[in-house]
Amino acid sequence: MFWKRKKMTYELDRKPSLDTPLDKLSFTVFDTETTGFAIGAKDRLIEIGAVHVENLTVTDKQFQTYVNPNRLIPDNIIQLTGIENHMVDEAPEALQSIEEFFSFIEECGSDGLVGHYISFDLMVLKKELAREKYSYDSPLCFDTLDMIGYLNPSWDMRDLENYAKTFSTKIFQRHSAIGDALTTAHLFCELLKHIQDRGKYTLADLLQILDTNNRNRALQF
Repeated sequence: MFWKRKKMTYELDRKPSLDTPLDKLSFTVFDTETTGFAIGAKDRLIEIGAVHVENLTVTDKQFQTYVNPNRLIPDNIIQLTGIENHMVDEAPEALQSIEEFFSFIEECGSDGLVGHYISFDLMVLKKELAREKYSYDSPLCFDTLDMIGYLNPSWDMRDLENYAKTFSTKIFQRHSAIGDALTTAHLFCELLKHIQDRGKYTLADLLQILDTNNRNRALQF
């Protein structure tokens, strides 16, 4: 039997004008926690956290949900995240959690998604949706790692907390999805200000920066 993949109908992509100033854009900064890194196989989503950023400011609009993975959380992940099995037993499953997250993005009117190593978090969402025969069109996405790579190509620390310390931004509870989303959001706002200091003021400038950095990084491998 063949299944036709169902498609999410949320308005996640507002398609802002390329000449929109960076300080007039709004973003949803998010993070996920999982039972491990084998997302395409056995591991599952256990938390989504997000915060809304507008006018280069972290707002008080936040989203957080635990997710029932329908499997036990390994001890090492419990120690890392502080998320225990009893905390997810009564939580919504992945599809409902992701739908609630997409509703948050839509309600905030975000122009794009932001994450620290966002490709992993996007893969988590896509794999969970694929299990239920759903797909979605990704909105504009921005990775703080790419922005840091533009500002200082020699840095390769990777760790979110180290970057937050370097840029003197707030650090919230680590390895909690909402904590890491808040840490990333404050770092993201600071990075945008540094990018503006280099004479880059619009969405087109930001997209050009990230595209160039991605191509340069690809040449290193």
